Amino acid sequence: MKDQVNTSRIIAVLEPIIRSFPAKLVAGQLTQLERFAYNIDLVYSRKGEAARVCDVGGGWGAFSLGCAAMGRDAVLVDDFRDPGFFDEATMEVMNGLYERFHVNVISRDVVAEGVDFAPATLDAVTSFDSMEHWHHSPKRLFHSLREGLKPDGLFVLGTPNCANLRKRIEGILGRAKWTQMGDWYEQERFRGHVREPDVEDLRYIALDLGLRAVEIHGRNWSGYYSSSALVQRLTRVTDPILQRFPSLCSDIYLVAAKA
Repeated sequence: MKDQVNTSRIIAVLEPIIRSFPAKLVAGQLTQLERFAYNIDLVYSRKGEAARVCDVGGGWGAFSLGCAAMGRDAVLVDDFRDPGFFDEATMEVMNGLYERFHVNVISRDVVAEGVDFAPATLDAVTSFDSMEHWHHSPKRLFHSLREGLKPDGLFVLGTPNCANLRKRIEGILGRAKWTQMGDWYEQERFRGHVREPDVEDLRYIALDLGLRAVEIHGRNWSGYYSSSALVQRLTRVTDPILQRFPSLCSDIYLVAAKA
C-alpha cells in the first residue's frame, strides 16, 4: 500500500510537468508515466525528500524534473546527441522547464569525459535505460560516481535485460536480432543498444563497486507499452508473477548502497 501511495503521489506531480513538454514529446512521455513514477520512487522510498540526486543519461526524460518537483536537488548529466535533441524549439522549452524546477543540467559525454563531483556530496546516483547505449566501458565512470556518493548513498542502475523470457523464446525461433539493420547500417552514428546486461552482470557491477544491500528488481515495461493489445493484456497477468524472477523480466534494476 505504501508503494501505491508513493506512486500515485508522484504521478500526480509528474503528469502536469510532462504535459508542459514540447508537443511532439508529450504522448511518448505520458505513455511511460508509471515507469517514471516507479523509477523516482526507487529513490524517494529510500531517501525521501531533500536528497541530492544525480541522474546520468536521462536525456529529455521526466525523471530529473520529477525528482526536483518532489523536493530533491536534481542533477542531470547527458550528452544530448540523440535525434531530436538539436531541435532549437524543443531545447528552448525543455531548458525552460529545467530552469523552472532548478534542475542542474550538465551537457557532457560522461563515459568519455567523466564527472567531477566532490567526494561524498550525492545522496543517490541513478541511470535508467542508458548504459546499454554506451560504446565504452562504464567502469571508470561508475567508480567516480560511487566516490561522489555519501556513505550509505544509493546507487540505482536500470537497463533492459538481454536474457528476458521473450528473447529466450525468440532465440529458439531464430528471431532474436540484436537491433534493426537500418538503425546500425544506415546511420552515420549508431546510438542503439551496444550491450544489454543480465542479472549476473548487474551483480558483477555491484561487486566491483563494493556495494552492499544489493537488490535486483524486475519489471516488464515493454509489454505494457507494446503496440499489441494482446501483449498488453498478457503482461498485466504475467508481470506480477515474473517480478518474482527478475532474470526473466524485460527490465532489470540494480539497487544498492555505498559501503
